[in-house]
Amino acid sequence: MRFFYVSRAYAALALSVLVISCGKPEPPVSTPATIVVPSAPQAAPQQVDTRPVILAFGDSLTAGYGADTGQAFPDYLQKLLDRRGYKFHVVNQGISGDTTIGGRARSRAAIELKPAIVILELGGNDGLRGLPLRQTRENLDAMAAEFTKAGAKLLVAGITLPPNYGADYIRDFERMYVETASKYRAPRIPFLLEPAIAVPGAMQGDGIHPTAKGNELVAEFVFRYLEPLLLPR
Repeated sequence: MRFFYVSRAYAALALSVLVISCGKPEPPVSTPATIVVPSAPQAAPQQVDTRPVILAFGDSLTAGYGADTGQAFPDYLQKLLDRRGYKFHVVNQGISGDTTIGGRARSRAAIELKPAIVILELGGNDGLRGLPLRQTRENLDAMAAEFTKAGAKLLVAGITLPPNYGADYIRDFERMYVETASKYRAPRIPFLLEPAIAVPGAMQGDGIHPTAKGNELVAEFVFRYLEPLLLPR
């Protein structure tokens, strides 16, 4: 009998615990806070310039050596084109110190731009270094052939050398540009620096590279030879 009461007592206790447990509200389950990470601002899509390319392909005279950024003659040439309403995009691929060997090595990559017109200005460093003219002539010819074969119109920019290089060497050097232009029926600028060479403040102290003022004059000079090429064939 004792066992029976003890069992009933434990049963009553268990039942009361169960009733209390079921009647007591469960504590709220906390949810982790949501961290809102701000999305990065979307970069504006870059506009692709679809205008036909005028490629200025040369050395330091094209690169604008010694002048501030935006003051090379191709930069001023772009401004001239814009003012005159010509829808062309000038790409400056001038590399200071480059020779015709270097130009020939990078001409194929330049063709990938599909230039409509190429201003070929190379050879000055070859002459200043006294490199064999036969080699320079071959390189000029090879570049002119590649550009014209790719469908580009060609403008040959000639240059000359200081008098101390000797009359014969200078004569043969200048003749390279005449021959190249003639072979590919291209217009030729006899001497690229002609409009700046004798103007006060237009040349840097080295007497070789134009200042910003000189580059602006050169751009106007180049435009005279370039403008006929801007029209359809």
